[in-house]
Amino acid sequence: MAGYDALAEVYEWLISDAKLTPAEFAASFDDVLSLLPSNAHVLDCSCGTGQLAVGLAGLGIRVVATDASEAMVRRTAELSDELGTSVRTVRADWEELPDHFDDDTFDMVFCVGNSLHHAVGARGRVAALESMSRLLRRGGRLVLTSRTWELVRARGSRLDISDRLVRRNGRDAVVVYRWDIAPNWEDEHHIEIAVAQVDAAGSVLARSELLSSWPYRYEELEAELRRVGLRTEMSTFNPEAENYMVVAAKV
Repeated sequence: MAGYDALAEVYEWLISDAKLTPAEFAASFDDVLSLLPSNAHVLDCSCGTGQLAVGLAGLGIRVVATDASEAMVRRTAELSDELGTSVRTVRADWEELPDHFDDDTFDMVFCVGNSLHHAVGARGRVAALESMSRLLRRGGRLVLTSRTWELVRARGSRLDISDRLVRRNGRDAVVVYRWDIAPNWEDEHHIEIAVAQVDAAGSVLARSELLSSWPYRYEELEAELRRVGLRTEMSTFNPEAENYMVVAAKV
């Protein structure tokens, strides 16, 4: 599992402008949120710094937020307190979720922000999906977003440096991604993410983290969803697009 403890302190520089506030992040999922019953119970199981979880709570939805990173869970709780919402936070990775919640608890589970590739290989990915599926009520839905890993691998190992400064909290930063693409799909890949903050005096404060990754093909994900009892209802997968979303219902 990836750590994200160092990046937790600068994670807002990695969130797009369009999803920066909790309300905007939640609004980006309006279509799937319309499928929820009244008094819905929702899990955000890769909550990051809490923009989605807090945004959902702001809509009056009962929300639990979990993450494998203690620092991310702390930041989510702080954001919830700051905005006066009610979000229960728990530090747990995917495979630990059934230790904290009963089966058939949630109407919807979110696993967004391109997080699933941190599960260790096909076995770890299926275990993660199985945990999420167990927690869904029958007819409940998993909402998952992913990079198009076919494109990532086709581009090979490289260094991506943002071509503009990103401003957050009155401070500018440059974001850098270093991709270490392994020879085979099933091998461990690495992504190093660095956020270099620049203050008005020109001083630079850099935070970085080296993350492990096990990418997957779209057809593999579809097969694994079926394997854990989930049926794809909607998919935005396009082999030429950078990202996609899958909505899968528990059968």
